[in-house]
Amino acid sequence: MRHLMHRSAPAALTLAVLISLGAVPRHAQSQILHLAELNTEQIRALDRSKTVIVMPGGVLEEHGPYLPSYADGYWNERVAMDLAKAIAARPGWTAVIFPAIPLGVYGANVIGGKLSFPGTYGVKPATLRAVFMDLAWELGEQGFRWIFIVHGHGGIMHNSALDEAGDYFRDSYGGQMVHLLGLRAGPNVADSVVAATATSAQRAENGFTVHAGLIEQSTIMALRPDLVPASVANAPSVTGRDFADLMRIAAKPDWPGYFGAPRFANPELGRRIVEAEGGHYVDIALKILDGLDPREIPRTADQRTQNPLIVSVTRAAVARDSVEERRRQEWLARRARR
Repeated sequence: MRHLMHRSAPAALTLAVLISLGAVPRHAQSQILHLAELNTEQIRALDRSKTVIVMPGGVLEEHGPYLPSYADGYWNERVAMDLAKAIAARPGWTAVIFPAIPLGVYGANVIGGKLSFPGTYGVKPATLRAVFMDLAWELGEQGFRWIFIVHGHGGIMHNSALDEAGDYFRDSYGGQMVHLLGLRAGPNVADSVVAATATSAQRAENGFTVHAGLIEQSTIMALRPDLVPASVANAPSVTGRDFADLMRIAAKPDWPGYFGAPRFANPELGRRIVEAEGGHYVDIALKILDGLDPREIPRTADQRTQNPLIVSVTRAAVARDSVEERRRQEWLARRARR
C-alpha cells in the first residue's frame, strides 16, 4: 500500500502521471509500503540506500484483568507507524513495514517467580535472537541496509537478544539494524509526562511500577479503548517502593498480574504519553539515519544488568529454560531411535 505524504489528491494524481511517463523517477517518491503486500518485482525495485525496514513486535505477556496480553504490541505498532510516516516525509525515502512479530522473552510474572501465568506466551532468549538473526540474514543478503526493530519490552534477555541480532547485522552487512526501543537516551519520557500531569497523591499510590500500572493502562486507553474494561475504575492499587518490593508482591498467590494504580489511568494521559514517547524514539531514529552511531546511546539491557535483583529474576527463568531444553533434546533423541 502506498501513502504519498503531504500532497493533495490532484497533486498526487499529477505525480502518478509524471511517473508513468518517466518524467519523475519512481525512487523520488516518499511512501509507506507494507512488505506483506509487495511482490518480488516491487521489492527488487526498492532503492536500498533510501529504504528503511520498520519491524514492529510485541511480547504476548499477562497484564492482569484490565489490559490485553498484546498491550506492548499495540504500543510498538503505533511507534512503528509514526516512524514510518516520519521516514516517508523525507523526499525520496521509503518506509517498508514488516508484519508484526508477536514473540518476546519472559513476562512480568517471572518477577515473582511465577514461570507460567495465563496471558504470557514467551519464547526463550535464544529463540528470539535466532528469529531476528535469521531475518537480518535474509534482509542483509537482499541488500537492505536500514532496519529499525520497534519491539519494546522490559526484560534484560529480551533486549539483549534484539541488541545482538542488530550487532550481527551491522558486523556482517555494514548496515544498521537498531533495536530502537532498547535505547535509553536521556530521562524516561513517560515518567516525565506523569510527573507533569498526575497529582502527587496519584503518583504516590502508583508507586514504583514496571508493569501495567498508570502509564501502560493510560496508553492502551488511548490506543485501544475497546480492550479496557470499565471495571478498571475500581481496580485495587498494588503499590511498591522498589524492585525488591515488587518481587515480594508478585510472589503472593493472589497477585493480580499488575503493579501500581491503574484506577487513575485516563485516555488523555495516554495520548500525551504516546505522543511524547513516540516522538522521542522517532527523533532518535531520524538522527541515526542522519549519521548518529546508535552505539553511542546507552542500552536498556546494559543498564538493567547493573541491578542484581533484576539479574536474579532473569537467572531463575534461564534455569527453567535449560531444564525444558534438555527435556526437548531427550524427546528428539528418543524419537530419532524409533
